[in-house]
Parts: sequence; structure tokens; C-alpha cells
Amino acid sequence: MAKQIHLRIPGPTPVPDSVRQAGARQMINHRGPEFRELLGRVTSGLKRAFATDNEILILTCSGTGALEAALVNHLSPADPVLAVSIGAFGDRFAKIAERFGADVRRLDVEWGRAAAPDEVAAALDAMQAGGKPAAAVLLTHNETSTGVENPLADLARVVRSTTPAALIIVDAISGLGAVPFETDGWDLDVVATGSQKSWMVPPGLGMVSVSERAWAAAERATMPRLYFDLAEARRSAASGETPWTPALSVLFQLDVSLEMLDAEGYPQVFARHAACAAATRAGLAALGFSLFADPRHASNTVTAAHLPEAVAWPTLSRELRERGLVLAGGQGRLSGKILRVGHLGAVNVRDILAAMDIIGGAAQALGLPVDATAGAEAAQAAAGQLRPVHAEA
Repeated sequence: MAKQIHLRIPGPTPVPDSVRQAGARQMINHRGPEFRELLGRVTSGLKRAFATDNEILILTCSGTGALEAALVNHLSPADPVLAVSIGAFGDRFAKIAERFGADVRRLDVEWGRAAAPDEVAAALDAMQAGGKPAAAVLLTHNETSTGVENPLADLARVVRSTTPAALIIVDAISGLGAVPFETDGWDLDVVATGSQKSWMVPPGLGMVSVSERAWAAAERATMPRLYFDLAEARRSAASGETPWTPALSVLFQLDVSLEMLDAEGYPQVFARHAACAAATRAGLAALGFSLFADPRHASNTVTAAHLPEAVAWPTLSRELRERGLVLAGGQGRLSGKILRVGHLGAVNVRDILAAMDIIGGAAQALGLPVDATAGAEAAQAAAGQLRPVHAEA
């Protein structure tokens, strides 16, 4: 019998059986009535999750494709843009804007920290004083490379008060659907996410919400786009279609996963993720791992921790894999320096306890001075203080 693999990375995330089975459905006509019903149902479910009345468009692509669409549809070359980066994916967002010719001013925050509203306000003031007020501000909701969640509501508020006309364009790929999020309540203009994270679905779909302010900007925008032309997607969606062939199997799966999330209820979904995050942080700390993120802004979907000096990441990763656990290493400047535990999507506290048992055993086997059971015990205690009724769902 094959060894059970515990996949605890920030994405792709494990897929529930019912979602996997939905992907085996026979194809349908993507220009027919069955698809119109499917697209309408999925779009309505996403609106509830995004907490928005704005239009939501579904693209066949990865999350990075959704980010590209979010930029090229609403900006022109040479537009002044403030890109707020707190890690590797914030850097990627800025790189996309630069590649298409935007005049990008970067606000680089020390990795492990969240962006502070006063830092963002000062950067916007400086752009305005220099005669180039920001046309858009790029914000990362949740940075998986560092395990930090930005105070997005506060950042959006300061953008709106400092530069009211600027578009607020958000990478919400690894947080939306797992932690509280208010697209309309926070006055966000463009929000992008991807299917392989909190949505419990394989990679293949990008989802983008667009405000009326953003649609007005799109009419003026001149960055090139074809496959990612949201105006084309909007016209097709009005008749229940997509402009290009959609990833039907992944849409079947998203339909089922959204039904599951609605049945659980988003307050319970958020509480479950908070309990898993608390368990992970407590478990790693009890095993002697120093947590990387500022605890005031620690992510509830991924936890990053420093590697012990005595152990190299390839060695630890191999030991964990042999025991059936797959974690993520560091990215970019953090390569070989941290490990990352994903706890988003189809995850519950039992999954975290199993991971802590394996990490404890692996650490002890590699000669680290730890009690192999301490991680799971600490994790269980921490989760017990937060765990809601449906945390094990």
C-alpha cells in the first residue's frame, strides 16, 4: 500500500474527494445551456466569498495570469504605480507591472514584516509631491514567501484617503476564501485569486473582481492584452460564456468546493483556519523552531520558521518526505533559511497534529535536542483555545 502523503505546502493544496471526483465528469458544450448554468452558479458563489457586488470574471490560467490581467486591463505604459512588496510574490507583482511598461515606484518592506499604513501614505505623498501621483497601488493580501498577512483594510483606507483616484489592485491569491476579506467594504478595485489555494481545487483558474472605478480606467488603458482582455470576458459572461475555451473540469470542481464552503459557512471557515494557524505556530515553537513572521501579522494560511543552524533544508526535507510529510522551503533570499507549513484549504486541526508528530520525529532523528511529542501537544493545546465547533470539518 502506498504511503499516505501529508501535503502541507502553501499550494497547490489537498483536494477533497468530492472535488476530485467532480473533475472526472464528462465534458459539456461550453457554448450550451449547461455551461451557462454552471458559470452563473460559480460566479454567484464567488461573489459571496469575495463579499462583493462587483463583476467577477473567471479565467483559465494560474494566479499569476490573474495578476497580469488585473494590471494590463487597467493601466497604460508609463502610468505611475506604487508597488508595496513584503516578499517574493509582492516582488513578482511589481515585476509584471514593470514588464508592461508601468513607471513603478517600489516600497520594499523588510521580509517578515507587514506594510505599515504610514509607510504607504509617505510613499504616496512623495509620488504626489514629485508630480506623479499614483494611478494604482499594488498590494499583497497574504505573502506566502514569508508567512505574513498585510493589514489590507488599513492599507486600503490610507490609499483612498491619500490618493483617492488611485486604483487599489490586490493579490489575494493565498488568503481570500480562508480569512476575513471584504472587497466592497474595503473599497478594493481589482482583486485576483487562484483556484489552487483556499478554494480546495487544482490549479487552472484565475478569478478577478472588477469595480466600476476599474472599468472606467479600463476604457483608457492601453497596455496590450488579448487572452486576458477582461472586456472580452465581460461581454462573453453576459451571455453565459467565456471568450476562450474554459478549464471545464476545474470549473466542475470549483462548483463543488464553493458548495462545501457555503455549507460550512465562512465564519466557520475563517475560525478553522485560525485554529490551524495557532496550532502550527505553537507546535513549531515547542519543537524549537523560531517563527519568522512578525507575530502581530502572522498569516493564518501559511507559517514560516527559521531552520535550526545544525540542519540543512535538503536533509530535513528528505527526512520529512520519507515519513510522509511534504513542506515548502524558502524562496529567493530565504532559500535554505526557512521552512513553510501551509494550512489553508481542505485542512483541519487533525492534519496539523499529524504534521507536528512527523516534524518532531524527524527533528529528533536528525539529532536535534527536542521532545518529539512536544509539537503535537502544544499544537493541540493552542487549537483547543480557538477551535470552533466545525474546526474538524
